[in-house]
Amino acid sequence: MRESMEFDVVIVGAGPAGLSAACRLMQQAQAAEQELTVCVVEKGSEVGAHILSGAVMKTRALDELFPDWKEKGAPLKTPVTEDQVFMLKNESSAVKLPNAFVPKTMHNDGNYIVSLGNVTRWLGEQAEALGVEVFPGFAAAEVLYHEDGSVKGIATGDMGVTASGEQGPNYMPGMELHAKYTIFSEGCRGHLGKQLIEQFALDKNADPQHYGIGIKELWDIDPAKHQPGLVVHGSGWPLSDGASGGFFLYHAEDNQVVVGLIIDLNYSNPYLSPFDEFQRMKHHPEIKQYLDGGKRVAYGARAITKGGFNTLPKMTMPGALLIGCDAGTLNFSKIKGIHTAMKSGMLAAEAIAAALAKGDEGGKDLNGFTEAYQASWLYDELYRARNFGPAMHKFGPYLGGVFNYIDQNWFGGKIPVTLHDLHKDHEQLKPASECAEIQYPKPDGVLSFDKLSSVFLSNTNHEEDQPCHLQLKDSAIPISQNLPKYAEPAQRYCPAGVYEVVDGDNGPQFLINAQNCVHCKTCDIKDPFQNIKWVVPQSGDGPIYPNM
Repeated sequence: MRESMEFDVVIVGAGPAGLSAACRLMQQAQAAEQELTVCVVEKGSEVGAHILSGAVMKTRALDELFPDWKEKGAPLKTPVTEDQVFMLKNESSAVKLPNAFVPKTMHNDGNYIVSLGNVTRWLGEQAEALGVEVFPGFAAAEVLYHEDGSVKGIATGDMGVTASGEQGPNYMPGMELHAKYTIFSEGCRGHLGKQLIEQFALDKNADPQHYGIGIKELWDIDPAKHQPGLVVHGSGWPLSDGASGGFFLYHAEDNQVVVGLIIDLNYSNPYLSPFDEFQRMKHHPEIKQYLDGGKRVAYGARAITKGGFNTLPKMTMPGALLIGCDAGTLNFSKIKGIHTAMKSGMLAAEAIAAALAKGDEGGKDLNGFTEAYQASWLYDELYRARNFGPAMHKFGPYLGGVFNYIDQNWFGGKIPVTLHDLHKDHEQLKPASECAEIQYPKPDGVLSFDKLSSVFLSNTNHEEDQPCHLQLKDSAIPISQNLPKYAEPAQRYCPAGVYEVVDGDNGPQFLINAQNCVHCKTCDIKDPFQNIKWVVPQSGDGPIYPNM
């Protein structure tokens, strides 16, 4: 029997959405002189360890949550000073777009270049100061239900289970955390959120969700090349053959820049490697000019929920709510999801606090949240951005860009038409026989690098003697189906070298190097047979991102 603990609210995931919900719950409770117990469980070894984002942050939600955030020492130190947007034509040339022709949503006046990991750590400190119990190193592994089917809470994963599935000498059973309401804020493709969406058919009225993979590096650069506050975005080369996405380069504080590439996971060529596309992108003169003479100090990757308004599932179910990137609240037209995730958490907190103040014993579907969300600036902002992604997918970067310029700059996002993208990302791969194999240049060790040296910089570690957290629904599919039809694309779409096809005594074998996994969730999303299921490993395992 597992031990259990009772709380008013349990929050799964100590990201910006979950911690904003926790802080707002305690603020509401204190204002009403109400006793409230709130617990946040986080699978990373510390708050912020698994957080990865660009990031340029809009402070609208933070201004509401903590109007005195500057006095409280929030780590927003670098205001944006300039926006530049480029279209990379080929490996050596680019066109700079005049600001007047850039959609208004991509202008960053008043925003800040931040390390979201550090912002999250700060939010964790605020939550604890308000009385929230924050438990890093405890992964929510299972959803618990009442007999009537409503959500009862979660159970953390067992510790000390060996790779063979037996109880090792240090075995400790997981703990059940029961709550009147449970908030799921696991980030993109949360493994419990995915189950809840299916269990309660939350997406029955939504378009298929869409994703991208974001790969990011942190560099120390020559102080003479550093321009604090400069924000550079762009698209085009090296992506081709219908692949879409865009790059970013932000000049943060302390002579550091962050550089990254986001690739939409609806690409069709199974030979495409997001990691290698990013490595060769850094050789373009518009990027190289800043990185030359610098040193790469951190690396990471994370999937992005980017379908937007049309793909949002219903966010409430009996006894629980789904918020932030677990639901998909990112505003793709702004390339921002921090302020929207925070606001979704704050709205969830306010709805729960109001219900509990009225004597609600939990287990209900919180209609008050839906009403508050539909009346909020969050709903309005996401609605205005509803066409941005579908336009790019339907019309491509040029015509899609023209459509979005007209929609955002002339109509304020309220053009009288709604576009839809009903194609599922994992169904878009073409057979390898119909595609040209992509020959990527070897890394030079100066601007471009290999996967294993990159994973080393993510500080990723997993206890080796534990069940594999990358589960195959059918172990035969990688070799019998994916290899002949798609040249086994997991070898390439994984940015951490987790998956390999090697020669064995009885032919090719599919290997899973789970130790390398940076928890990006791309495999769970892109596998064409939906055969890979990502579940939480032993608590605390995974990357430890510094300053990312």
